[in-house]
Amino acid sequence: SPASSPPPQTPSKSPPSQEPAHAASRRPRRREPAMAEEELADAPRVVGILSALLERVVERNDAVADELTTARAEPASAASLAPASAFRATARPDISVRAYMARIARFAGCSPSCYVVAYVYLDRLLRRGRRGRGALTVDSYSVHRLLITAVLAAVKFMDDVCYNNAYFARVGGISLPEMNYLEVDFLFGVGFDLNVSPETFGHYCAVLQAEMLCLELETMTPSPIPAAAGPRLHSCCLSEDDGATTGSSSGSQQQLAA
Repeated sequence: SPASSPPPQTPSKSPPSQEPAHAASRRPRRREPAMAEEELADAPRVVGILSALLERVVERNDAVADELTTARAEPASAASLAPASAFRATARPDISVRAYMARIARFAGCSPSCYVVAYVYLDRLLRRGRRGRGALTVDSYSVHRLLITAVLAAVKFMDDVCYNNAYFARVGGISLPEMNYLEVDFLFGVGFDLNVSPETFGHYCAVLQAEMLCLELETMTPSPIPAAAGPRLHSCCLSEDDGATTGSSSGSQQQLAA
């Protein structure tokens, strides 16, 4: 099986360090943004766009969780307010979403389409969770594990050649048993629905393209763009069978909206 077989090819780059990704905080953090930007510059453009979109989602959901924590009579952490999940860390990882995506792009060696498909899978996981499997929020506690697992699933489904779970565990800074467990939990979470139709792929590409245009406008405009001026991705892209349920899926925390 892909999870137990050795990597089918020798990495073109040095394999990632055994050091967990979250251990990057032990080095001077002021260099992380610059290093991440350099690595993202060499990565497919979709990597930077997806990381920017997820950063907005994480910031928004973290802010909502902080408000809920403040409103409680008894002190509680944001992690304790969320449903238990294998994807939720007990503490916020110190590595940023952008730096984590840059690490994945540097070492995973997957095709650009895999990142779009990973975005589709994340959306499906969250939609199924809202339908009763157990709500899962994309925040700073969960985004890293969700990302590495979604990319792993997309690579195995889309690419002819891919690295095994042990390699991806090293890329993600987690143990192999945890990587295996997250993969199984993720597959059950999406109902083993891994096929992506050309129409659905095009819809999600359009969302990422709108995000790209929004980012370009922000860099060209000295003052922040009003929310109504740029693309407002208040709902996830629709998969083939979700068109009838758009109006009923709303909550206090945005999922993959940006």
